[in-house]
Amino acid sequence: MRFTFPGVAGVSCAFTTRAGGVSAPPYDTANLSFDVGDDPARVLANRETLRRELGFGHWQETRQVHGAAVHFDPPPASPADAPEVEADGMTTAEPGRALVVKTADCQPILLAHVSGRYVAGLHAGWRGNVADFPGLGVAAFCGRYGLDPADVVAVRGPSLGPEAAQFVHFDREFGPGFAPWRDAARGTVDLWALTRHQLRRAGLRPENIHGLDRCTYADPAFFSYRRDRRTGRQAGIIWINS
Repeated sequence: MRFTFPGVAGVSCAFTTRAGGVSAPPYDTANLSFDVGDDPARVLANRETLRRELGFGHWQETRQVHGAAVHFDPPPASPADAPEVEADGMTTAEPGRALVVKTADCQPILLAHVSGRYVAGLHAGWRGNVADFPGLGVAAFCGRYGLDPADVVAVRGPSLGPEAAQFVHFDREFGPGFAPWRDAARGTVDLWALTRHQLRRAGLRPENIHGLDRCTYADPAFFSYRRDRRTGRQAGIIWINS
């Protein structure tokens, strides 16, 4: 699925599904992660196919650890390179370097400055929301390049939807400060609305915040760790066009 940022020229982004690759079950078929037990040759084939189809030059990723670190301006890398840096955010000002955020229920949040000269990708699971990583990621992105967050556009990709985001231990894992986003009767948390709130609080204009409301748990077109446990990873990808 391709997404075009309104009013932002020169930036491309896409969100993948689980379809169209060569991986065997339970990673069928377009798994993009080397870290889930899939055949590395099949993973590389999926990555190379995606790179060719989307037309970017370099594949940039990190070791995602559900933290709040941001990796600035990663050096050129290929789909075959295993990530070494632990971080849940990346930024770049270099054309052709695609920032790849791998997910299987977590939220891929892609950011672009209205100039089209700077982009970022954030990986936010529920722990990221508790740590306000959407807001911290925006602050790090803007601080790196001297940007006004009011000039940043964001899109949140397919991820765990409000009806599927159940948390039995809400008081311990979230706490009372997150009660406005909790449905106590159902035991769920609206992570989509929480992320939007955190992005707005970070300074983004409401009209610059977008979301693809596709629940990875409910929709079999996507990998979902909560649904399947042993499964692959799709990705949200953003790059500045060469």
